[in-house]
Amino acid sequence: MKKRNYLNDCFFLGIPILLFILVLFIPLLMSIYYSFTNWDGISKSYKFIGLDNYRTILSGNSKFLNSFTFTAGMSLVSTAFTVVFGVLLAAVLVEKIPGKNIIKLAYFIPNTLGGVVLGYVWKFIFLIGIPYLGTRVSWGIFQIAWLGTPWSAFISIALVSIWQGVGYVMVIMIAAFVGVPYDLTESAILEGASERRILFSIKIPYCMPYLTVCLFWMLAQTFKMFDLNVALTNGGPYGSTISMALQIYRAAFNSNRYSFANAEAVIFFFILASVTGLQLFFSRRKEALYAA
Repeated sequence: MKKRNYLNDCFFLGIPILLFILVLFIPLLMSIYYSFTNWDGISKSYKFIGLDNYRTILSGNSKFLNSFTFTAGMSLVSTAFTVVFGVLLAAVLVEKIPGKNIIKLAYFIPNTLGGVVLGYVWKFIFLIGIPYLGTRVSWGIFQIAWLGTPWSAFISIALVSIWQGVGYVMVIMIAAFVGVPYDLTESAILEGASERRILFSIKIPYCMPYLTVCLFWMLAQTFKMFDLNVALTNGGPYGSTISMALQIYRAAFNSNRYSFANAEAVIFFFILASVTGLQLFFSRRKEALYAA
């Protein structure tokens, strides 16, 4: 019996581990190896150049540091506003209000669409729809060239990213709030606590594990932003909205600097792993604090 259980464990665990090694681990090792060469991705010959690619990236002579600045700023802004709006929407929609199912659907639909579709839809809105309204209405918001300047393009991408992700956070947090024991909220109501106090002192602390999932997901999504970035601005204007993923893609397939792109990808991997690790560390500490 024990032997059969052992064989079952090996079978069900072995296949995922094998796929992980083949699909993720081996390509990662190959990427690290080629990052120390000058291979262009096409020719059969290449030579080992050591840390030259990494020195070029970190010396500021490449566009990677600018793309990191943009990606980090976008991740902070988009994650913060998406989680805040998603939690507030969930707090409202968990109550008995008319038409809440339609509201849920309206907010969740953008999350089911791909970034390319959303990017082109919003590009039409920013380039055609808003200027047309600007000719009819004298409001200042309709006079802004939303994709024409670095700061307005940053805001445009952030708005679309928030609009896309808020539905996911909303659904997760609605499920979390529904699971809060009624005894806790009932006791708080009897003590005279307001709805806002119940939300911030009972519901959100109790649902910290769910909030950790939302933060983790949003950080990963915004750091890996590519399709939305390409469709909406394609890195413009003046290269001010090039994400790290787009920068790596351009270096590999537009400039044929495959080894250089591998070095950028390796740095990108460790940055993402570090950010994720720190976020999980502080979130787990917060969860333990509230649990205590």
